Amino acid sequence: MSEPFNTWQNRFENLRSNKIFEGIVISIIVLSALVIGAKTYEETTRIEQWLLYLDIAVTIFFLIEILIRMAAERNLISFFKKGWNVFDFLIVTASLIPMDDSEMVLLARLLRIFRVLRLVSMIPELQMLLVALVKSIPRMGYVVLLMFIIFYIYAAIGSFLFNNVDEGLWGNIALAMLTLFQVATFESWATAVLYPTMEVYPYAWIYFLTFIFLNAFIFLNMMIGIVLDVMQKESAQMALDNGEGEEAELQALRSDIRGLKAQLDRMESAIAQRHSSPAEQGSNSPDAQHTAR
Repeated sequence: MSEPFNTWQNRFENLRSNKIFEGIVISIIVLSALVIGAKTYEETTRIEQWLLYLDIAVTIFFLIEILIRMAAERNLISFFKKGWNVFDFLIVTASLIPMDDSEMVLLARLLRIFRVLRLVSMIPELQMLLVALVKSIPRMGYVVLLMFIIFYIYAAIGSFLFNNVDEGLWGNIALAMLTLFQVATFESWATAVLYPTMEVYPYAWIYFLTFIFLNAFIFLNMMIGIVLDVMQKESAQMALDNGEGEEAELQALRSDIRGLKAQLDRMESAIAQRHSSPAEQGSNSPDAQHTAR
């Protein structure tokens, strides 16, 4: 029983690691995203039934794919030890919620949207980017805090100085912070904020340029530097993990070769015993023992 089970498990493992199979899964994920997007158009109401059938087919495919990945694991517990596997399992399980019930239609559609995130779990490079982004958040938090302090100081100064220019932009510190956010994003800030202010205060450009220099250049580059630093570490860690995985596979192959060599030695020993010399066999036969008596 164990031999056929191991054979099927090896087949599932080979299928899971097959590049063509991975490409098909990625294509189906993209197709699922297109189906979800198509349902938002009113023109697709006449083919809504076909879109429903296509969504069911995609859901069944995802279910079969996750079952193949689970069957390919030597130990099912190890499958759920990986966070991305748990994420895929939850997304596929949530996709099984029927859409016939009117109360569950909205929830089912919202859950199906998250199937697009399975692209992240299928592509290691996207995983590295997401992990690097998440790990960068704590370090970026201090930069954001410092930016908030600078925003607050400049907003207070702007509210005191430019209140008489435009109350809709500088009426209070909250409006001033929104105005400075517009300036930091460079969204029509010159014509809407800078030039009207300079008509009343010609030297207001000093205020705006120093603010842009601090936020758009220094703080933004600090955030980019943090993300790049974490991405570099994650890339090195991924390369190290891949190297360890290849080394583990090499060790397993060496162990299998040693096991095969031991089996061959035992087989050669058994064959040598069976083809021993006739004299040795004759000396041990009952007739030879009777003659000797």
